Amino acid sequence: MTTLFGLCDCNNFYASCERVFDPSLNGKPVVVLSNNDGCVIARSNEAKALGIQMGDPFFKIRNLVEHKHLHAFSSNYVLYGDMSDRVMQTLSLFTPNVEVYSIDECFLDLGNFYDVNLFNYAWEIKRTVTRWTGIPVSLGIAPTKALAKVANKLAKKSAKANGVLVLTEPYHIEKALEATKIEDVWGVGRQYAKFLKNHHINTALDFTNASENWIRKHMTVVGVRLHKELRGESCLELDEVAPPKKGICTSRSFGKKLTTFEDILEATASYAAKCAKKLRNQKSCAKLVTVFVQTNPFSENDRQYYNSKTICMPVATNSDIELIHYATLSLKAIFKPHYWYKKSGVIVTEIVPETQIQFDLLDTVDRDKHNSLMKVMDGLTDRFGRSKVHVAAQGISKSWLLKSDYKSPCYTTRLEDMPTVFI
Repeated sequence: MTTLFGLCDCNNFYASCERVFDPSLNGKPVVVLSNNDGCVIARSNEAKALGIQMGDPFFKIRNLVEHKHLHAFSSNYVLYGDMSDRVMQTLSLFTPNVEVYSIDECFLDLGNFYDVNLFNYAWEIKRTVTRWTGIPVSLGIAPTKALAKVANKLAKKSAKANGVLVLTEPYHIEKALEATKIEDVWGVGRQYAKFLKNHHINTALDFTNASENWIRKHMTVVGVRLHKELRGESCLELDEVAPPKKGICTSRSFGKKLTTFEDILEATASYAAKCAKKLRNQKSCAKLVTVFVQTNPFSENDRQYYNSKTICMPVATNSDIELIHYATLSLKAIFKPHYWYKKSGVIVTEIVPETQIQFDLLDTVDRDKHNSLMKVMDGLTDRFGRSKVHVAAQGISKSWLLKSDYKSPCYTTRLEDMPTVFI
């Protein structure tokens, strides 16, 4: 049982990744855009100061970008994922047990660190991560996960804390809870925050002072668990291994509206292959595959259409070839000509461990051959990058790819994008 948690959070992670390889962006407003350069999904502090909000459509701020008052980047998830791995690997050097909570957050087990000055150790972690990866981080340390979240948020906001806050003394914990608005508490959504405020619970401290029976009545056992966590009673363990996903979905809006079956098939086949790769990564197979297509619901000039089709495969699989085959059959069943399609997606469900597959006596697929082929393809992909080898149905032209007019290079994963230094 962990007795002390640390939560390390990367500051403005996506924007920070862009700044690592372009230091001229330091101190300047930076935003990162969603798929198809649709809206703002990440902002630097300077961009926040300009009044730019999360979710703002790009067309509203395009003028700022064109006049060099704002720097915008298309989302580059390959770069962000690799930079996240580097941060997490660095953090794992400071404790034997870590839980990667999200792409930019990680819980650390700091219990049983006897004769260690936690404040100094936290600063060593912060400095090392920034020095080795270029990513600035904030670190909160407390006896429970929920309190570590509180500590981290205050560490990030407080000029006095300057990125590091250790909450182990009751007096300091009480003051931190008092300074935390109820809507900022981990696990309290918008509706619960509104409900609690109507009952004069405005801060995390007010929440801890509420009756446990009242919390149970109105927020069920999940609220009680949070109540105990904020009172210093640890209820949430460190999850060192992420549980396998029970459902996997890969879906994207097209870079432009498509109307031909062939173009939509290329995109859908690529999504099916990504689902298969995710299944193999977690050593699982899926029994059901669902394909859906839709037009743009926000376009008043287009005829609207949405449909989906689910196929139960004879044997659960994680093979690109099989998933693409059944995804193609699903797409053929729902595709209608003369529509302008904006999006398609593939969902795989009824996921089981690859060691617990129920085979079919009439199965004619050479599964050993498929498994060997997938291992070779994964090896080539890991070595040379995505799209170096793939199933023919995924196509070559990729006319459906997302629009990313402001995408930065993949500095750390593509040899031709590696920065060059001239001496």
